[in-house]
Amino acid sequence: MSNHLKDQSSPYLLQHADNPVDWYPWGEEAFEKARREDKPVFLSIGYSTCHWCHVMEEESFENREIAEILNQYFVSVKVDREERPDIDSVYMSVCQALTGSGGWPMSIFMTPDQKPFFAGTYFPPVSSRGMAGMHDLLLIIAQKWREDQEELITSAERILTHVREEERETLEGIDDTLPDQAALLFAESFDRQHGGFGGAPKFPSPHNLMFLILYAEVRKNQEALEQAKLTLEKMRRGGIFDHIGYGFSRYSTDKYFFIPHFEKMLYDNALLMIAYALAYKESGNSLFLDTAEKTADYVFRELMGGEGEFYSAQDADSEGEEGGFYLWSYEEVLKLLGEERCRHFCDHFGMTQRGNFEGRNLPNLLNDQDIEDEFQNEKELLCAYRKSRSRLHLDDKILTSWNALMICALTVLYRTTGKERYLLAAQKAQQFIERNLVYENTLYVSFRNHIRFVKGFLDEYAYYSAALINLYEVTGDCAYLERAGEICREAGEQFADREKGGYFLYGKENDSLIMKPKETYDGALPSGNSMMAYNLVCLFRISGKEEFREAAKKQLAFLSGEAKAYPAGHSMFLISLLLYLDPPQKIIVVLAEGDKEEEIRKRMPFYADVQILLDETEEYKLLEGKTTYYVCRDHTCLPPSNQEPSLMERHNLK
Repeated sequence: MSNHLKDQSSPYLLQHADNPVDWYPWGEEAFEKARREDKPVFLSIGYSTCHWCHVMEEESFENREIAEILNQYFVSVKVDREERPDIDSVYMSVCQALTGSGGWPMSIFMTPDQKPFFAGTYFPPVSSRGMAGMHDLLLIIAQKWREDQEELITSAERILTHVREEERETLEGIDDTLPDQAALLFAESFDRQHGGFGGAPKFPSPHNLMFLILYAEVRKNQEALEQAKLTLEKMRRGGIFDHIGYGFSRYSTDKYFFIPHFEKMLYDNALLMIAYALAYKESGNSLFLDTAEKTADYVFRELMGGEGEFYSAQDADSEGEEGGFYLWSYEEVLKLLGEERCRHFCDHFGMTQRGNFEGRNLPNLLNDQDIEDEFQNEKELLCAYRKSRSRLHLDDKILTSWNALMICALTVLYRTTGKERYLLAAQKAQQFIERNLVYENTLYVSFRNHIRFVKGFLDEYAYYSAALINLYEVTGDCAYLERAGEICREAGEQFADREKGGYFLYGKENDSLIMKPKETYDGALPSGNSMMAYNLVCLFRISGKEEFREAAKKQLAFLSGEAKAYPAGHSMFLISLLLYLDPPQKIIVVLAEGDKEEEIRKRMPFYADVQILLDETEEYKLLEGKTTYYVCRDHTCLPPSNQEPSLMERHNLK
């Protein structure tokens, strides 16, 4: 049996195509059926590599008795949150308002007019220990719909009134105190022993660490840098980092960064590559660069497609078990490595005969062993073996926004190392986006099986513009800069709120929903509004054009109002604000014959616009035939010099 999902593109929807539940994709066909048959709609939102989505599918959606109830009394709709972030955003706000929390799978019961009257996340199949089960819940709601439909409809109206965002007034100007306020908030919640902020669970939130690194540099705050450095070190040491095959899991379920939620997402790894590279540039600690490059190795090996595109995620589950792919018995390691090598390896990575996690072992370095080790051969052997014993589901859809983030990460790694493979990979991914996910100036959300799906939302435009700007900054190719300007202007046309400021999540090319979100809070990913602030500030800084200066000022003023209540929740905006208030120095390097670009890039300060010229120009010439540095800041330039610009010279420009 198959339902109405068999022709969909989303791996998540296709996972449910053979359920006995008569699923529909989001669309008028489903809502018209609900109106015609006078049935409520059950909306289920998740994503392909979500562990609890798998659990709920197995327990409830593959359960024929529950499926029969759904098919008889409801119209059931499945949504992939990664393809339809607009739907996810609207109903997540409902779920959070009604339950005090949110997550996936998300379960929404609503009228045929898409108005929600009940919400939750995971429900077990049967009621137990005071928790409502899916079977009983469905029967109760079905009975309520038959006997007291008007009350449910009235309840839905009340819920909508409650969750619609209160409009905040845009500030008259930009609040330059917000970075200091955020730094204080981070300091108050910082875990000085284990790194990170707050208690369990701990999310990497790399954009928060990026803000702290930048804040430390601009405002000369060593404490902020130490917070970022300790957090990055503890994450590398913990089990959230895959010490065998590299890459980071989505978050840690404990306060130690030890036990992860094992799925690996492209966006987390892209943002973490940036954070680790910046930490290396600021601290000089090779641990951070090693982590960034090993994460890139993981992405290239496991998430890169044949045309340079990047897939979305690897599942947490294998053989029906969460995390089983990553866990080891002592006996397995002994059999693979032999007694002596096994003993040294396990001692180093905190693995024991009894196991360090539920009777098995998760490699980690929380025992304070040196991160640099001599176990490369052992890691390769174990990596190959675990692939042979089980496999991880790959979510192979290509998302514009996440690929754009990876392009940003690769350009940062290129700036950090000078290694051409990172630049070539970034350029190849950008070319893939232009060929497959763009039609004229319209971006699309996803691509799979040679078909692009869903016209893009704000995030697609904001993240892709950032990728193009980053490519311009490392190549000097004006075509990237011009394209970034085009995409930003198109974002303004489609999503900008001309009256009250900021950008809506969906725009003129997208479906209309019961609410029109304007997301500004930085969650697992920076918001589209924060990224637009970054883009506009960069475009003004680079081009000097008045249109971008005015747009940047308006966006920063709008976000100043949004961030005022809790500045630490708006780190990407704060990064943009620091770039606006204290622009980085500009360094033009004219490379002499015999000097290596890779070595020059490694030694450049991270908070600088660096352009390396392989040949002299009329404006930029070699001095005494040696590599020459032209350094400018705040409309003031130092004389050209053969001496590399130091941080002391930089501050002398102020």
